[in-house]
Amino acid sequence: MTTSPLAQSLSLPCGQSLINRIGKSAMTEGLADSLDRPTKQHEQLYRTWSEGGTGLLITGNVMVDKRYLERAGNVVLEDDSALEIFKSWAQAGTVAGNHLWMQISHPGRQCPSLVNSEPLAPSEVQLKMLGSFSKPRALTQAEIEDIIQRFATTASLAKEAGFTGVQIHCAHGYLISQFLSPKINQRQDQWGGSLENRARLARSIVQAVRKAVGDDFPIAVKLNSADFQKGGFSLEDCMQVAKWLSEDSIDLLEISGGTYEQLSLMGVEATEVRESTRRREAYFIEYAEAIKQAANVPLMITGGFRSRDVMESVINEGEIDVVGLARPLCTQPDVSQQLINQEIDKVDDFEQNLVLGSGIWGNNSSLSLVKAINNVGQVSFYYQQIIRLANNQTVDKTLTVFPCFAKHMLNDTRLNLKRNKAQNKSLFSKN
Repeated sequence: MTTSPLAQSLSLPCGQSLINRIGKSAMTEGLADSLDRPTKQHEQLYRTWSEGGTGLLITGNVMVDKRYLERAGNVVLEDDSALEIFKSWAQAGTVAGNHLWMQISHPGRQCPSLVNSEPLAPSEVQLKMLGSFSKPRALTQAEIEDIIQRFATTASLAKEAGFTGVQIHCAHGYLISQFLSPKINQRQDQWGGSLENRARLARSIVQAVRKAVGDDFPIAVKLNSADFQKGGFSLEDCMQVAKWLSEDSIDLLEISGGTYEQLSLMGVEATEVRESTRRREAYFIEYAEAIKQAANVPLMITGGFRSRDVMESVINEGEIDVVGLARPLCTQPDVSQQLINQEIDKVDDFEQNLVLGSGIWGNNSSLSLVKAINNVGQVSFYYQQIIRLANNQTVDKTLTVFPCFAKHMLNDTRLNLKRNKAQNKSLFSKN
């Protein structure tokens, strides 16, 4: 039996190496306690994934500011008050000799109203989605400088805790992605207008993080190939920003796409997709060649990979350097080892079955509701598997869309209520 290309190690520009070519892309876990700290569930979850053979694990959003979260249940790392807990998480997540990188992020305007009713953004452009997000306030110069320092502080603390790298989240419509988008960033100062100005925050954060962690610590960036919105961040923009980021000494570039308003990140097709791309599974693979030519750094693409022969082919042909997986690790936590050992030809793919029928619905508004339930319900199916793995339970592949949707809504409400109660109690005790 031939050795799989997925088993190859990968040397990074900083001098560190990944033990194989499979990476777990970030997925929000929602497992933090009411004071935004990691829990034993994080340790169990990431120990399971580490033992499953994935060479690179990237955590879900770890926020740099407790005032602004992607959702209740996010971990926050802004000081060293709970560093011992983070050390336990890092130790558990690296038991098999893999890398564990902390994804660090700020949600900007994608901070739910239940968390903060006055989110921050480059400009006062409101997110148009489900009425769950308030109109943002435009950041001041001092606040932008504070955010840059927060990213550097969080990265430094992650290194101290034993995480082996960090990924800076510049995609999916979060704050840095908002600055990159001409549709959202309408500033007239040094942070807006030209692409050079819109990319200034991303570059400033990468440079500050590099200064904080040193030359031999891996820094990755997650970047949209495009926002897939008219007037938004384009592939041409991505190629130029990728080139600049490579000049700023990043070690790995992960390419994704879409925003909350255009859910390409969840596999929802934004535009007409070439049949050749659809056959090859990976949502963003057609952009790999152009981006690799623009930025001479290792490239990871996440989204859509389901067949081993496709994964092995893109590594063999040098199209990308790391195959990014997310959902398959929720239903097959040891899928990476199975792929590397060539024990399976395909990974679990439940999306085709996770659909709520629309035949009983009779009007366009009802159909829109069904579509929303399907989209959120599909994601919620994988959230439920994450929760089960974190509680050392077996995967439940029998779950269906509507129950998952309902469980997720109830769980998010519970997390918000517990967090608000704990945060208010903490604030009261300080006063």
